Amino acid sequence: MTFTEKLRASIKETGSTLCVGLDPNLDLLPQPVKRQYESTEERVTYFCKLVIDYTAEHAAAFKPNLAFFEALGANGLAVLEEVINHIPENKIVIADAKRGDISSTADHYKKAYFDEFNADAITINPLMGFETLEAFSKDETKGMYVLTLTSNSGASDFLKQPFKNFDSMSEYIADQLAKKSRFSDTHLGMVIGATQAEEASSVLKYHPEGALLIPGIGAQGGSVSELEKALKSHEGIPLINSSRGIIYAGKDEGDWPTYVAEQAKSMKQKLSSITKKYV
Repeated sequence: MTFTEKLRASIKETGSTLCVGLDPNLDLLPQPVKRQYESTEERVTYFCKLVIDYTAEHAAAFKPNLAFFEALGANGLAVLEEVINHIPENKIVIADAKRGDISSTADHYKKAYFDEFNADAITINPLMGFETLEAFSKDETKGMYVLTLTSNSGASDFLKQPFKNFDSMSEYIADQLAKKSRFSDTHLGMVIGATQAEEASSVLKYHPEGALLIPGIGAQGGSVSELEKALKSHEGIPLINSSRGIIYAGKDEGDWPTYVAEQAKSMKQKLSSITKKYV
């Protein structure tokens, strides 16, 4: 099964384009989790597993953010492996690593996240050049989400600036990804921020078949209606990510996982006008 086939199957099975971001911030973990376990590794593992269990029926994908696992220190990658292994096999797993290196270094990132952790996709920062894609480009069962028009205000520093003959660097990246897709077995998708929905259309037209990872809905305030407009003519399949807005919905309540499940269900419903195009 190719990456896009698995992606489409997961969205069809769940009736959802929701991706749940796993950002286990130690300061925000619910008090019941902190009281139950003493070690940070156990707290994060338990928290993430329950989030997965309570949101799986509403989500097509999960996106572990590597920073939160690396911050655990020596045992962080073991926790990451246990969390990824807990995600149902029919879901898309995106390693949110934002790697962007070349040569043997990139080869080893590929071995880590594609071969060892068996993630379905990885986020890539292309600013060191499109060489950063090469190590990951030979597996049709995998995908890359390349930072193209990010949701943060810092997108104005580079990505929104005019570049070569394009109105923005984002447009140039999208155009290059479309061209390089012809020679890449791995699917080349894009990261497009929901907070940039009004500007996204001019970028999406350059890579209309690219799968999308869309952060910025939920805590960051991206508009679903504006996003729907931007995606109106886009053929590539979107995954719309929400992290903090879902996984910390229960705060310190004793039944916090129930709140997490309800928030995931609510977000799935809010995205239904977008999802129906791809189911």
